[in-house]
Amino acid sequence: MTKRIGMFAALAAIAAMAFAGGVSAEVTIAGGMQPGEGDAKAGKTKSELCQGCHGENGISMDPTTFPNLAGQFAGYIFKQVQDFQLGNRQDDTMSAMAATVTDRQDLKDIAAYFATRKQMKGKPSGSKLAKQGAKLFKNGNKKLGTYGACIRCHGKNGKGKDKSNSLFPVIGGQQKAYIIKQLKNFKSGKRANDPAGMMAMVAKGLSDKEIEAVADYLSGL
Repeated sequence: MTKRIGMFAALAAIAAMAFAGGVSAEVTIAGGMQPGEGDAKAGKTKSELCQGCHGENGISMDPTTFPNLAGQFAGYIFKQVQDFQLGNRQDDTMSAMAATVTDRQDLKDIAAYFATRKQMKGKPSGSKLAKQGAKLFKNGNKKLGTYGACIRCHGKNGKGKDKSNSLFPVIGGQQKAYIIKQLKNFKSGKRANDPAGMMAMVAKGLSDKEIEAVADYLSGL
């Protein structure tokens, strides 16, 4: 128990530094994109291929496969595409698509475009499952404790902490099926591009039922 608490304390410290605007963490983990570097107007045209899957306004055309990007932090989008390019994250479709964006400024423009779309917003289900998910999001569970609460990194209603901090994405209003898929990927180790292994640790502390519950809640925000 002491070892687990110590590990979460260390992860919380990393998060705190990121929220405080730690430059070294931002440059290293978010690929160096800073707020205002992308041209959203230029990005609309440059993102035409992306729109085929993520929608013109960043609302996914296939909720089981592609995430919403509407209102997502530009730096986070930038980092994820770079991770696909570098092989830090794998997906048959996105790895191939990411490889087509060879100019860093083009990527910044595309990220800026989706970041300026009307932020993703879900429709609350009001289900018992969603209520259970709300408790997990705000308080964590017995295994993880409060350090495992999603709200600590993803902010109130899952809308993120700060636009200048691209370590932790907007997840409120994201597609339910996509949230479940990513949490299970973190849990299994299939996805491992999270800062300091933080998401893997949290996901491993959640049961499949808890993953579904938190996804049901988040998708409705």
